[in-house]
This record gives sequence, structure tokens and C-alpha cells, in this order.
Amino acid sequence: MSQPANVTSIKSSRAFRWTVGVGVGAMAALGLVLLFLLTQATGNRDLYERNYALLFALNVAVAALLLLVIGWIVLRLALRLRRGRFGSRLLVKLAAIFALVGLLPGLMIYVVSYQFVNRSIESWFDVEVEGALAAGLSLGRATLDTLAIDLANRTRQAATQLSETPDASAGLALERLRDQLNVNDVVLWSASGQMIASAGESRFLINPERPSVQQLRSARAQRVITQIEGLEEVVPGGKGTLAAGNGTGPPAAANAAGRAPRVKAIAVVNNSSAKVLGESRFLQVTDALPAALVANAIAVQEANREYQERALARGGLRRMYIGTLTLSLFLAVFGAVLLAVLLGNQLAKPLLVLAEGVRQVALGDLTPKAALQGKDELGGLTRSFADMTQQLADARSAVQQSMSQVDAARANLQTILDNLTAGVIVLDMGGRIQSSNPGATRILRAPLAAYHGKALGEVPGLELFGKDVQAQFADYLGENAARGLEHWQQSFQLNAAMPGAPDNAVTLIARGAKMPGTEEFLLVFDDISEMVSAQRAQAWGEVARRLAHEIKNPLTPIQLSAERLEMKLTGKVGAPEQALLTKSVKTIVDQVDAMKRLVNEFRDYARLPAAELKPLDLNALISEVLQLYLHDTSGDHALLPIYTELDGNAPHIQGDAAQLRQIIHNLLQNAQDALEGKDAGRITLKTDYSETSRRVRLSVRDNGSGFPEHILKRAFEPYVTTKVKGTGLGLAVVKKIADEHSARIDISNRMAEGKIEGAQVSLSFAVVA
Repeated sequence: MSQPANVTSIKSSRAFRWTVGVGVGAMAALGLVLLFLLTQATGNRDLYERNYALLFALNVAVAALLLLVIGWIVLRLALRLRRGRFGSRLLVKLAAIFALVGLLPGLMIYVVSYQFVNRSIESWFDVEVEGALAAGLSLGRATLDTLAIDLANRTRQAATQLSETPDASAGLALERLRDQLNVNDVVLWSASGQMIASAGESRFLINPERPSVQQLRSARAQRVITQIEGLEEVVPGGKGTLAAGNGTGPPAAANAAGRAPRVKAIAVVNNSSAKVLGESRFLQVTDALPAALVANAIAVQEANREYQERALARGGLRRMYIGTLTLSLFLAVFGAVLLAVLLGNQLAKPLLVLAEGVRQVALGDLTPKAALQGKDELGGLTRSFADMTQQLADARSAVQQSMSQVDAARANLQTILDNLTAGVIVLDMGGRIQSSNPGATRILRAPLAAYHGKALGEVPGLELFGKDVQAQFADYLGENAARGLEHWQQSFQLNAAMPGAPDNAVTLIARGAKMPGTEEFLLVFDDISEMVSAQRAQAWGEVARRLAHEIKNPLTPIQLSAERLEMKLTGKVGAPEQALLTKSVKTIVDQVDAMKRLVNEFRDYARLPAAELKPLDLNALISEVLQLYLHDTSGDHALLPIYTELDGNAPHIQGDAAQLRQIIHNLLQNAQDALEGKDAGRITLKTDYSETSRRVRLSVRDNGSGFPEHILKRAFEPYVTTKVKGTGLGLAVVKKIADEHSARIDISNRMAEGKIEGAQVSLSFAVVA
């Protein structure tokens, strides 16, 4: 087998892999040292510029060595692939995958990084960066404005709440407002600048800072003003009051006291009962600025300063970054390709074992598989695969044994059902067909498989049969169940259900029962028409035999006596008496001959010899019989046309030539009798072969008046006829000969637009095997 050869081949290259591994390790160590030196030099721009050429040459030398090793390994893989060794394609594919994984990302990263570094350094020092820094300062101002406006709105709302609060209770009101506004300090000033009440930090100051007259005047005019204090040296233009509410106040004083940056709002508190505007009070709300906001403002200013410094050294910075990136990626890409080849070869060893094992399992070979003893996951995978294969083999053996038993039982049951001569139908409680066997379709002559899920009475031609069966099951579940009967049995008479099929009656004997453990009924029936017909034919044969024996014996003495009487009296009587005598004797002799022919027919029917079946050409036999009719110009039927439609592909059948001649003669005779007196009479004799059923069908059709309904159902019984002079044995003999040949015989009227256009008799013969 190929697997041991592959494993041996991989083991034989162990020395080669060890040698290559040592070389790769040495080159990797050298590359790391070079990369470290390059990194150190990159951190020191002067050192980098002095030793750049030497570092670049060393890295190129290492890359060249790696490239040689890669070329050597690729050559070995190509030779292995050319020799068609198993697993070569897998090795090449693994190596290519690892190489692409290392090469393509490295190249992509290099290209992207080169463009990024080259353009980013330029973009660091363009107008947009400077504009971004300016936008950062503007953003700080906008944020402070937002805080001031928010505090102004809240202060104005608080002033509205204090409009009805007297000075005596202002202290408590201010405490509530301070908690509500979540601020550091709240002070209520009079119109003259005297503090009425306070809450917060101002309570602990001996001489709290008063608002200036200009600020009070602005607050009275604009209803509310705000200002930012403590950021004059951080935010350009920070001095002064920032616009908020209805206007801005005058510039604020420098934060000489070193207080934390804060925002202050002053709003007018109008007393609804005041008569003059000068009696208004002023609500001052102070809150500290967020520390993060202050830190961000300082950071923006520092970034602007550093930007100006770094803009002067952009050329050297670009050279250091691009040089380091180029040399690093150059070494990394070649190292990745080399490692890809080596790792692909290492991974291929267990994968080759698995691939060969999978190929064998796919072919159905579950014999024990080789497993590697390595401690890594792939080695464990080969061992697990070997264990799985063994388990699959054991499971398949057990499953095959169980399935063979189940399949055998199912096949036996299906074979029994398919080959049962009896029909089997499973019905639900509503009389709907659940399943049926081919015997049921054959006996009922209806496509039962197409009516599964429908009621039996819905099948065309089986309406009455379905109704009677359902009634039997209803009685069975009622009175019969009370009496403990296990099943019911009944005979039925029905016509064929298949549209266009012959209308001869079918006699069934049916038995029904409820299936245990289910809500379904089992209906089993058999066609006893042949049995009834055989019993009737046997009875008629016995009658015919006795009649032939009892009648034929006295016929000869009667004929002889009449002829002797004529001979004795001839010449002894007068002319009138002689004429009467001659006529009477002739009548007696003719009737005796007719009775003899009738008795002979009875005898032939009763003593029909057993058929000697031999292979014969039915078409040739028909042509031979028709020669007699074509050359017979005597009688009443000489001019009736007989047409043939013979299937040239019809094979030979098993038959008795003499008896089949009699069948053809009887059927043609009946057809000619049916067309007696008809001007445009036509007889057609047809054969056709069915490859599906492997049977040859013989049909004799005429365009006469057809069979009456009462005759059609009993046409094959002896002495059933519509002809005045007929004996009714023609079709009975045909039926008996057909039974001897195991042929299927059908009789029907040919219908067109609801009218009878003639009769047809068909026989189906099995072909020679």
C-alpha cells in the first residue's frame, strides 16, 4: 500500500530537515540581531545615518541566503511533484498557502505602511493639522460658552422662583436652590450691591467679592449675564465675560488669587410688588469648571507648541521611518516564505497519513490504519482517525448485520404482498385508502395507487363496492363486535372499474378486520370468477357428456328405421303418399343429422383435449386461417371484408396451433353472424405486442350491434346465445381454450360518444421466454 511508502519517504528526509532547521535558526538569529541594531539606530538619527549602508548590506546578504534556501526547497518539491509521489500536491499546496499567508500580507503591509508613513509625515505638518489645533481651541471656547449658557438658563429660572421670597427667608431658599442647581455658591445681592443672603463657599468669606456696578447694570438690562474666571492665561481671549442669555458683562478681573477656574451667572430677581425697578435684587450663581475640560484646554495648547517644533525636522523623520520599515519587512518576508516551506513539509507528514486513510475509507476500506506517535495535535489526530476507522468498521459490521435482517424482513413482507394473488387494502376509519398491493389493482382493475388518501367509493366503477365494504365494517364494529367476531366475510359481484375495460363481471370473496393497535381496517379479497367459471364449465361439461351419450344412442336407430321404412314402402303406395313419404323421411334424416352435429359439439366441448403448447408465430397462424376465408366463395359470408392490423414486432407465443385455429374460426364466425344483413360490415383482426407486460394481444372487432347487457355478463357460459340456430358453445369453447393457454380474455362493446359501434373480443398470450 502507498501509505507506508509515504511515511518512509518523510522519515528519510529527517536529516535534511534538521540541517535546514539549523541553518534557518542561524539566519533567523542573525536577522534578529540586525533588526535590533537597525531599531537602535532608528532611535538615534545620527547613528542611523552613519551606519545605514552597512546595516542595509547585511540585511541584503541574509535575505539572499534565505532566497537560496527557498529555491533549493522549491526545486525538491518540483522534482517530487514531477515524479508523481503521493502527497506532492498537498505539500505544494501547503507551502503555497503558507508562503501567501506570509508574503501577501507582508507586501500589503509594506505598501500601505510606506504610503502611510510617506504621506502621514507630510500630513502632520500641513494646514489641516494647524487648522485642527485652532479648531481645538475654538471647541474649548464653544464648550465654555455652552456651560455658561446652561448656567445662565438655570440661574434665570432660579431667579423667577425667588421673585416672591422675602429677604428674611432668603437664606433657606438659597440653600434649596444650591442643592437643586448642584453648584458651589449662591448669593442674593441687593440693588445697591449689599449681600442679602448666601449659600455655599461665600458664607465662609469675611469680605466676599461683590459684583461691579457695571455688571449689575448689565444684568438689569439683559436680565442675566455670565462670565468665565480663571482661564485667562490658558484660553486666548479668555478675559472678559462670555456671551450668554441676553448679553455679556464687562471683562472679568485677572485671577490673581489663584482660584480654580469657574463660571459665574448674575440674574435679576424682580419682586412682583415692587413699584420701581431700582428695588430689584440680583441672584449670583457660581460653579467650578470641570477638571477634564481644563486639562484638555491645557493639552491643546501644549500640542500646538510641540507641532511647531516638530515641523522643522520632518525630512529626517521620514527617512528613518521608511528605511526601518523597508529593511524590516524585507527580512521578515523572506523569513516567512522559508518558514512556510518548512512548516508545510512538517504539517504534511500527518496530513499525508490522514489523506491516504481518508482515500481508503472513501473506497470502503475500513482496515486498521497507521497512526503517528507524535505528541502534537496532528499526531493525536492520526491516532483518533485510526480509532475512528476501527469503530466505523465495527459499527458497519453491526449495522450491516442489523440492516440485512431488517431488509430481509421488509423484502420478504413486500415480496409476499406483491406476489399475493389476493388483493390487500388498508383503510382508515373513514374508508379512505391508505395502502394497497398490486393484487388489489389487478383484481379490481383500477389504479388504486392514484387514489391513496381517498375513499374507496370514489374510485370510478367501485362506488357500490366501496359503499358495501363500508357497511360491512360498520356492522362489524357494531353487532359483530358485540358478539366477539374477529372478522367478517362476504362475496361481492362487480364490473371492472378501469375506464374502457371490458364489462364482464368479477366475483369477489372478501374478508375484513380491524388492525390491532391502530385505527385502520384490513380488507383482503380474491377473485373467484375463474373458480366460479371453472365450476360452471365443469358442470356444463358433465351435462354435455351425459346428453351426448343419452341422445346419440337412439339417433342412429331412428335414422335407419326411417330409411328402411322408406325403402319398404317405395313403389307400394300411390304417388301422393310416395311424395309425402319421401319428404317425411328426408325431414327425419336431416333432423337426425342436425342432432348428431349438436351432440358432436357437446362431445367436443366436454372432451376438449389438453393443449400442447409450443412456440408459434401468431401472425403466421392468423394469415393461414384467413386464407380459408378469402377463398371460400360459398355461403352467406363470402363477401364480408376482413381487415388485419398485425404487429410485425410480435415475438412467438406458447400455444397449441389447432386450438388457436379453432379460437380464430369461432371468433370470426361470431363476427360474421353479428354482421349478417349489414351493408357496410367490417371485421378487423389485430395483434400488438407490449414490452412492459411481455404479452401479445389478439383482438377481433366488428361494427355490428354489439352484445346485449344480459348476454355480456354471461357470454362465456355454455348455451348462452342470441342466434336462433346457435348452440351458445362458441365463446364457451374459446374461454376454455384460453384457460388452457393461461391467456387473459376480455369481451366488451366498442363505444363512441355513448353509442355502441360493435363488439370486441381480446386474448392476451405470454411470449416465449
